[in-house]
Amino acid sequence: MVRVSVGYGLSLVCMSAIPGAWRRTAAGAGLLSPDGAVAPTIFAEMSAAALRTGAINLGQGFPDEDGPAEVLEAAREAISHGMNQYPPGRGFADLLEAISEHQRRFYGLEVDPRTEVIVTAGATEALTATLLALIDSPDDEVVVFEPYYDSYAAAVALAGARLRTVPLRLPDFQPDLEVLAASVTDRTRIILVNDPHNPTGVVFSPDVKAEIIRLADRHDAVIVTDEVYEHLTFTAPHVPIATLPGAADRTLTISSGGKTFSATGWKIGWIHGPADLITAVLTVKQYLTYVNGSAFQPAIALGLRLPDSFFTDAAAALARKHEILAAGLRDAGFEVIAPQGGYFTVADASNLGGVDAAAFCRALPERAGVVAIPLDAFVSAERRGDYSGLVRFAACKRVDVLEEAARRLAAAQF
Repeated sequence: MVRVSVGYGLSLVCMSAIPGAWRRTAAGAGLLSPDGAVAPTIFAEMSAAALRTGAINLGQGFPDEDGPAEVLEAAREAISHGMNQYPPGRGFADLLEAISEHQRRFYGLEVDPRTEVIVTAGATEALTATLLALIDSPDDEVVVFEPYYDSYAAAVALAGARLRTVPLRLPDFQPDLEVLAASVTDRTRIILVNDPHNPTGVVFSPDVKAEIIRLADRHDAVIVTDEVYEHLTFTAPHVPIATLPGAADRTLTISSGGKTFSATGWKIGWIHGPADLITAVLTVKQYLTYVNGSAFQPAIALGLRLPDSFFTDAAAALARKHEILAAGLRDAGFEVIAPQGGYFTVADASNLGGVDAAAFCRALPERAGVVAIPLDAFVSAERRGDYSGLVRFAACKRVDVLEEAARRLAAAQF
């Protein structure tokens, strides 16, 4: 029986001491500079470089073209029909039903739309509310796979827990199962799994997923999955952990419509799982955004009910974009690590003098007219050397933009 409480995280929200508490944990996670100021990020720096130099920005992970016309039109219709005020706290009933239908249709999961799902302000809010709800004490640990999406460390710090990382190893970015087993202990409250994975593009193997479930059961941990790229896989199918034996009763599944429908700015996400865990998350979520996106919720509901062909075509189109980008990277001399899913391609710039990936990325706008992000921006300081030379490029752009980026990279002098 999994532990359920609305504990230390929620008490932090209510404590006047939260700024100091957060500062201590955030500093340890590398989110603040030594003087306590907000640490500047490589993401902001590289976006500014793109504007300054006119370089093609393949650093930021958002599309530059709109999603399906019928989804956009549904949002316009909702606005014109007056859906502009607060929706219900859990989300509009039709979207809750659509999420339940989607999980049954694609994965055979039975989700009660009344008690086992919440609509959130994107996947990031779902994750943050979950951590705040389920962290019981400052001794709790959250296990994540490294490299990790940058908001994870911030959310763990805000909840007052300890971040424990399991490295993903080259050449396939799968974790060592013995290292994973040693990292999960009785102090582990949450095992956080991003699958398909950002930034590496890996889809975790069946053995890895089975071991996560075994360890969660052994140590009475909650599995939290971030599955925002669920419909954007290329060489391996997406299999939610919640579908596997022994997982459903202790798994919270997070996703969103932003990536699937190229509407990242709408921030319509969701989380589903056992009703008691969902109730704990809702208790916190109501004090964050409360609700959001009234007019966008019916649009995402429509999107989730689109024919299967939409989802397969979207994955195929993104796979083709990765191929265009990869060809340019290879022509330039990069060693490309082909992704299994998601928006990003990782390439090794070591052969081009890019062992220091951060320095390489800072020079790339001037040298090639393209912006990228060093992979070590997604790892803790002590592990940056394990990912030297690796650079992340976003493939979620228009074909003509990627073709021009590929041309610039192939023509660059490294």
